[in-house]
Amino acid sequence: MSSDLRAISRALLSVSDKTGLIDFARALHAQGVELVSTGGTRKAIADAGVPVRDVSDLTGFPEMMDGRVKTLHPGVHGGLLAIRENPEHEAAMLAHNIAPIDLLVVNLYPFEETVAKGADYDDCIENIDIGGPAMIRAAAKNHGDVAVVVDVADYARVLEAMAADKGALNLELRKNLAQKAYARTAAYDAAISNWLAGQIGQTAPTYRAIGGVLAETMRYGENPHQSAAFYRTPDLRFGVATARQLQGKSLSYNNVNDTDAAFECVAEFDPAISAAVAIIKHANPCGVAQGANLIEAYERALRCDPVSAFGGIIALNRTLDADSAREIVKVFTEVIIAPAATDEAIAIVAAKKNLRLLVTGGLPDPRGAGLSVRTVSGGLLVQGRDNAVVDDMELRIVTKRAPTAAELADLKFAFRICKHVKSNAIVYVKDGASVGIGAGQMSRVDSSRIAAWKAAEAAKAAELSQSLAIGSVVASDAFFPFADGLLAAAEAGATAIIQPGGSMRDDEVIKAADEAGLAMVMTGHRHFRH
Repeated sequence: MSSDLRAISRALLSVSDKTGLIDFARALHAQGVELVSTGGTRKAIADAGVPVRDVSDLTGFPEMMDGRVKTLHPGVHGGLLAIRENPEHEAAMLAHNIAPIDLLVVNLYPFEETVAKGADYDDCIENIDIGGPAMIRAAAKNHGDVAVVVDVADYARVLEAMAADKGALNLELRKNLAQKAYARTAAYDAAISNWLAGQIGQTAPTYRAIGGVLAETMRYGENPHQSAAFYRTPDLRFGVATARQLQGKSLSYNNVNDTDAAFECVAEFDPAISAAVAIIKHANPCGVAQGANLIEAYERALRCDPVSAFGGIIALNRTLDADSAREIVKVFTEVIIAPAATDEAIAIVAAKKNLRLLVTGGLPDPRGAGLSVRTVSGGLLVQGRDNAVVDDMELRIVTKRAPTAAELADLKFAFRICKHVKSNAIVYVKDGASVGIGAGQMSRVDSSRIAAWKAAEAAKAAELSQSLAIGSVVASDAFFPFADGLLAAAEAGATAIIQPGGSMRDDEVIKAADEAGLAMVMTGHRHFRH
């Protein structure tokens, strides 16, 4: 036998997820592997008629303390950690009657799933696995002699390798399995530590771990020379990470990023109140609108910037229906994401083979808690999600003229959109639809001018005689440091403004608004998005 091969003579199996367990156990037994197991796993194997020993045969102790203590024993850990052909280790095993364990098969108590279903604190604590991670780490450390399997998906891989090498596993596979094992325990501990931090209200714990499960390996990242992969985290929000892709080619890195931005934006609008559509390009909205139905909302969103919408991402807050699908597929679109889709709509979209259609089963809660994480050189920037919602804010009218009811509704609509536009952000809205958006400029006045120019260009495309910004309202994601940005909006035709306030020159800006006859509302909340 090659020096990098290790024969599998004894396997310890202890799994929470019993998918594929019996077939795997039966196949191991057929290759002459002695099976040792614990609790429910042992019972399932035995009930299937496969010979299996109880772990207490190795330890000399029964399971105790409601199963909390069963594998934390030298009889188990010695069998996993002993280095084969090391005379001192072999002597210790012989002296203490420790049998070698060549293969460990463990998947952990379902902590993440327990939290996801809203279990209480004590139930979540009881679903923290202790013995499992300890065994996994021991076996992974000793991968020179021991193989460890933590993923049901690897059962077939292990059996194929054993069949190819007469019941042995090669070192390359053992190394790969060890890497996955440590990654699994790291992600598991990350989920537990972050959950506990949330339970005690700790927003900046001394150690912060982030873990995820591979959803897809991508062809490349933002650019072809960058590698990329997509991971799902325990942050359970409806969205691109939890969606089912019904058709179309695989999502790219940029598709995922833009689709997430689109769906989070459209989720700001309650589907019980109105249909809403957000069209996103390069993570920025190029049109957002509400309407009596999706087709009306889509047409109004598209009108805001039909040029930028080409090749964009379309997010809906209601079920995609056939009429809306027919209209949407007229324009080249990369992705459609919606809570659901009718069979007829799915068939219509299917005619565009490269168009991706994602259904999520629901909308993310815009008020939901969670973490936002970004890498910097040598570190991570971690913050709470921006879950401030304009409906919860105490709006302060600061000008002589108060906004009309229609203006106020549009101001709130505009501020919802502003939250999802890259800073500096300026958004013009009229009658529940964006009509001009300025994003990502170094100067707020430049964003104002770009948004106004977009509104004028949209009017030309619609063959209208005047800019869509005439009679609109405008939102700013942060305060106006000078009156120039506000005056640019007034020149474009805006009649009312919503902004956070808080500038040293607020009085100057308010005075300029009064002189221009504008109504202005301050929210006290900023929506920077970098």
